[in-house]
Amino acid sequence: MISKKTKYGLKALAFIARQEKDQMVQIATISKSENISHKFLESILLTLRKSGFLGSKKGKKGGYYLLKDASEILMTDVIRVLEGPIALLPCVSLNYYEKCDDCPDENACSVHKLMIQVRDNTLQVLRNNTLADLIQS
Repeated sequence: MISKKTKYGLKALAFIARQEKDQMVQIATISKSENISHKFLESILLTLRKSGFLGSKKGKKGGYYLLKDASEILMTDVIRVLEGPIALLPCVSLNYYEKCDDCPDENACSVHKLMIQVRDNTLQVLRNNTLADLIQS
């Protein structure tokens, strides 16, 4: 299950991506349109800005905008920034691997084998979808 932070981050990115190219979008506009707490959204957008997905400009006509084309923003990258590991268990994570304390042999572990399949299928879906795919009607 993804967190509200990730869900709202995806909704905010999609909202920004639907705007005309180079149009700045203010937090209040996204917050109202997507029914997301202004304060929570502020934190999410800051994370996305620091991670290189968004740019921002201060001032009356300022706001947030995409730094890349929506077709270049992979869902794997967004999920990892907002959610962390994609794998459900650390022993099958590609980027955040940790050995399980209770498992003497990963190769013999039936849960490990299942979670590798879940990870691989999840990655396939996320790698094959971009922000542009999210906003297509």
